[in-house]
Amino acid sequence: GDARVRGQTGVVSERRGSYPFIDFRLLNNTTLSGEIGTKKKVKRLLSFQRYFHASRLLRGIVPQASLYLLDEDYLGQARHMLSKVGMWDFDIFLFDRLTNGNSLVTLLCHLFNVHGLIHHFQLDMVTLHRFFVMVQEDYHSQNPYHNAVHAADVTQAMHCYLREPKLASFLTPSDIMLGLLAAAAHDVDHPGVNQPFLIKTKHHLASLYQNVSVLENHHWRSTIGMLRESRLLAHLPKEVTQDIEQQLGSLILATDINRQNEFLIRLKSHLDNQDLRLEDAQDRHFMLQIALKCADICNPCRVWDLSKQWSERVCEEFYRQGDLEQKFELEISPLCNQQKDTVPSIQIGFMTYIVEPLFERWAQFTGNTPLSENMLNHLRRNKAKWRSLLHKQHSSSRSNDHSGEVTSSQEQTLNEEETP
Repeated sequence: GDARVRGQTGVVSERRGSYPFIDFRLLNNTTLSGEIGTKKKVKRLLSFQRYFHASRLLRGIVPQASLYLLDEDYLGQARHMLSKVGMWDFDIFLFDRLTNGNSLVTLLCHLFNVHGLIHHFQLDMVTLHRFFVMVQEDYHSQNPYHNAVHAADVTQAMHCYLREPKLASFLTPSDIMLGLLAAAAHDVDHPGVNQPFLIKTKHHLASLYQNVSVLENHHWRSTIGMLRESRLLAHLPKEVTQDIEQQLGSLILATDINRQNEFLIRLKSHLDNQDLRLEDAQDRHFMLQIALKCADICNPCRVWDLSKQWSERVCEEFYRQGDLEQKFELEISPLCNQQKDTVPSIQIGFMTYIVEPLFERWAQFTGNTPLSENMLNHLRRNKAKWRSLLHKQHSSSRSNDHSGEVTSSQEQTLNEEETP
């Protein structure tokens, strides 16, 4: 069917679920059947029941008859974790288990309440929850990395950044809602393969967006489609919803790693000239873009146990793409060859050329707050651990000296131009 639907503002957006995102001839791991719609409805209903049960407990209301959908002990632990949602060592993997795979929905409902967004925007709680469930379900759970848990992790990080004093004192409710929504939906319907893969397989989305920020454009348009379908903001004036849609797009498109230097150069200029005026909506929006970029790639700045899990997950997703490319006799993309690209080498390159330059500037912006210093300390320690693991790999496989090195081609892939 047609993959696009024209909304009232004239923006072309993808109709959620109207087509398989990736060519099934290639992935060959999904079959379409009439049962999908029914299963989704049942899953959505159960998700709502789980949330309703949990939300009553979070407010201290113990139901007379339990729904027996989640163990009471688990709900108690999840509630306790939410009381510490602003802590940087928040374990999103544990939280996802405690919420029975509903970490994104549960986290968003809590944060929208904590930040007073439900009251401020007069949002209907059932409609809001329905929208969050739509977003969560449009992530692909089979992706090792780009799934709803990653979205929840980025959202939790964004919450931490929104509380940084340098930023928090200037933020409006609109800024906070946009930041949280963009974080939650920034990778929605991600297929588990990258843009070059979509381009070389001539995927229709690559043609639709003319090979420019293909995935990010799709994430944004999908989010708009879900917002309109849910009618979450239907009670707001048309010009307000149009502005929200456009700003969501600007935030999500900022996560395109190919635009890394564009944002770093601009941030460096602002910091060197000391001309950021956060009273100005345009400057606040730019810093929200930077905050989202930081949240999106903050894994190397987490505690080692969490950081290592994310590193292994993202590399597994790379390797799956490489296996797919090999299977169909396509050129294997950089970082996707499991025989040559090891997890330590990929992570060291990523930290060096992408993460460190961005987070050093973020720390400069925040004024080296405890959170910024904590993140940089984790980043340095984690990088040292990966270097140690890389050294052990070299020691144990002298016959394959180049397997674990950070090659120039990898550096180019991680950062096509020299990072300032």
